[in-house]
Amino acid sequence: MSRTTSVLAVLTPPWWPHYHKHYIGNDLIAGLIVALMLVPQGLAYATLAGMPPQYGLYASLLPLLLYAMLGSSAVMSVGPVAITSLLSASALAPLALSAGDYLLAAALLAFLSGAFLLLAGILRLGALAQLLSHPVVNGFISGAALLIIISQLNPLLGASAQGDNTITLVLSLIESIPHINLLAASLGGATLTILLLSRKYTEPMLIRAGIRANVARTAQRLVPMLLLLLGALLVFIFHWQDALRVVGTLPAGMPVFAMPSMNNEWISQLWLPAIVIGLLGFVESISIAQSFSQKSAQTPTVRLDANAELRALGAANIGSSITGGFPVTGGFSRTLVNAEAGARSPLSGVFSAGFVLLALVFATALFSYLPISLLAATIISAAIQLVKPSTFRHAWRYDRREGAAMLGTAAGVLIFGVEVGIAVGVALSLMTLVWQSSHPHIAVVGRIENTEHFRNVCRHKVEVNKNVLMLRIDENLFFGNAESVSSEVLAVYRQHQDATELVLIMSSVSHIDVTAMAMLVDLIAALKSKGVRLHLAEVKGPVEDQLKDSEFFEKLSGEIFMTAFQAFEKFTHVR
Repeated sequence: MSRTTSVLAVLTPPWWPHYHKHYIGNDLIAGLIVALMLVPQGLAYATLAGMPPQYGLYASLLPLLLYAMLGSSAVMSVGPVAITSLLSASALAPLALSAGDYLLAAALLAFLSGAFLLLAGILRLGALAQLLSHPVVNGFISGAALLIIISQLNPLLGASAQGDNTITLVLSLIESIPHINLLAASLGGATLTILLLSRKYTEPMLIRAGIRANVARTAQRLVPMLLLLLGALLVFIFHWQDALRVVGTLPAGMPVFAMPSMNNEWISQLWLPAIVIGLLGFVESISIAQSFSQKSAQTPTVRLDANAELRALGAANIGSSITGGFPVTGGFSRTLVNAEAGARSPLSGVFSAGFVLLALVFATALFSYLPISLLAATIISAAIQLVKPSTFRHAWRYDRREGAAMLGTAAGVLIFGVEVGIAVGVALSLMTLVWQSSHPHIAVVGRIENTEHFRNVCRHKVEVNKNVLMLRIDENLFFGNAESVSSEVLAVYRQHQDATELVLIMSSVSHIDVTAMAMLVDLIAALKSKGVRLHLAEVKGPVEDQLKDSEFFEKLSGEIFMTAFQAFEKFTHVR
């Protein structure tokens, strides 16, 4: 194989060999529709990240191309999203930089985040998606969405409220209500209302009017772009640019391509936020990709690959940094539109990037008249979709500890900020895990009549013998729960003091550490002093091997049985 052929093989996207030329029409149309969404979202999310609006479009060029080269999802749309924009602003704010340095630091943040994801993908660490539990991720998203909504009330109303945190900002907003810009508030409020209503009513109304469902759905997705264009047109016609804040003059044409500035001081402060942004972006993106992988028209031979997604998102963020952009990831709403518009491959993203570039070259003059309040309405409308009270109710009903972790994460984000909120959520999840492991469930079991099956006496009608106490331990034994298990076993025995044989069923125990082994030896002695022999049943091979290498067998007062039924049969003389 020649060197040129080898290079081409490496650069060929995994989906390209399976691509059919008749897909190109679907991808072209899907790319155009997504671009019509991406332009207003890019402008809006750049302002949320604290950057000039055009940088949202810059961050929508190379990321789409690079994801198309390396990604494994047919319909994923990569670019600026609300959560990563908020995280970027939160990470950069403590640096207190000038406007120019802020842009350079944002590009560096995207580069560091991309480098982390790319390295993780090369090392095949796709399991990183499992580091954050669903309650923590959902709590973070809901809390961050509420934080986004609150932060955008200021530009929506044309107010000048100030605050170091959510509480002070809300109080300042209340105080500034008499001084809001009525024109900005009217335009922003009307836009937000129409966006919310259109999401619910536009598609059904158009279908009832005889328009095909797919066309009606597409029309509904284009409402944000149409409203922004209408707002810009009204400002242009009535010369409102002096009466309310507008985007202002945007530079036309391509962004400047350059590697980000490797400022050591900035790197020391941004590397940890970059990892957090990358990890959360990957978790969100892979969740979106998985939800669409079964529904899309993706070629069956090209499967979703978590490691490929890491590499693709890493390259996308590095690409964003080269154009001066900020961190990016997969967006749910745009991916949904891309799938519904009939995208058959990542080539639709390439077309989207092309249309965004055309907007940068030819439409910046129009965007300069966009009212800031309309961009705020667009952001709020998108953020509202991320707040899902049903997930809190479900988690609380299913497991109150996990529900508390979700609520704690959301509250932490709202009250203390993004980084502290995530730390609170992770800490609560770890505390829940530790608590569950340190307080294992121990059940008194009996035999279901005429079977060899044993079940909890509190849940089933079972056969028991007062001379034999059978306990099932539903957790590994380690230093964190050894004392708890010993206390619980002795407490249960005190309620069954007629028993002379105590059988521990170990079917759920896969590991016993040194501390737990010592606890079992002490338990043998404590029971022996009461005239009770301790037995084990259903011990797993690796656990038995561990015990053989210790003093346990020398101290054991009873026997080890292959099954609980064998122990029960022996001590109750059932034949």
